[in-house]
Amino acid sequence: MTTKDKIARRKLSLLDLAKDLDNVSKACRLMGYSRQQFYEIRRNFQTYGADGLVDRLPGAKGPHPNRVSEEIEAAVLDHALEHPCHGALRVEQELRLKGLQVSSGGVRGVWQRHGLLTKHERLLRLEKATAERKIDLSDEQIRLLERFSPEFRERHIEAPHTGSLVAVDTFFVGTLKGVGKIYLQSAIDCHSRHAWARLYTSKLPITAVHILNNDVLPTFEAANARIEVVLSDNGREFCGRPDRHPYELFLQLEEIEHRTTKVKRPQSNGIVERFHRTLLDEHFRVEGRRTWFESVEEMQTVLDAYLVHYNTRRPHQGRNMNGRTPAQAFKDGLPKIQQKKEKTPPRTKAA
Repeated sequence: MTTKDKIARRKLSLLDLAKDLDNVSKACRLMGYSRQQFYEIRRNFQTYGADGLVDRLPGAKGPHPNRVSEEIEAAVLDHALEHPCHGALRVEQELRLKGLQVSSGGVRGVWQRHGLLTKHERLLRLEKATAERKIDLSDEQIRLLERFSPEFRERHIEAPHTGSLVAVDTFFVGTLKGVGKIYLQSAIDCHSRHAWARLYTSKLPITAVHILNNDVLPTFEAANARIEVVLSDNGREFCGRPDRHPYELFLQLEEIEHRTTKVKRPQSNGIVERFHRTLLDEHFRVEGRRTWFESVEEMQTVLDAYLVHYNTRRPHQGRNMNGRTPAQAFKDGLPKIQQKKEKTPPRTKAA
């Protein structure tokens, strides 16, 4: 029995007691009601019957008289589906251009009734509608879903084997007294997390080519492997006219495909960015307080020692690494054909 039912039964007991005692005042004293309440209860019971014993809240019953029409409410909901990030004032202005008169408060009232007051609730409605039925999303809807969807943020770069994708980037390390700005050119194999890094006093296409030619490619050649794709941002040291830019020409010469991240979306290159954070926390911020460097060569010597530790002795907890070192993952990730060639001993000629 609900609270409303209990109150209604108590009021009915009051009416029955007053009838049995034939004394309203005594019945009200026993039940804890005033005479004014008794007469109001009896009047409601005589007018509405049993429903009159239930407490009736003041105000309009049913839809409010000032509620927007069903046509406008449907238009507001449709607009929220097409443009979930538009505010109430923007929706009001857009609907007025279509000939529908509604205030920003009316728009918020529609949102409140349907649980769409916040931008994220409207985005979740768009995502649910997309999952339930097939609709053609506009570029704006796709961009907003990619921006706010947790699943999109958790997507990973797919690199099935060693050399399938190598991410490169330029990182500003700091300023060295008497030398100037110091930049780090880094490269990392996205499958094994095997990393290469070299310090320079400028960020130019020639420095980006230098680390690939002197450090990265020799490592792959020693393992009889090749780089299939290089992923970079849209920096000038990586991108330019394919027939003139030194970096583009070098990749064409080595038959390596060049891919770039979206403009203003560097998080697509997240693996190399996490490597930079690791370098900052475990190397640069530690060595910068421990050693006084006077040249780039001294910094590079200490960095090379750390990279040996990073690649060969440091366990990695990244995706699909399971505590392996990058060097071990680099070897395990070589294509199976190459691994069979390495394991097969060379044949000797019969005498």
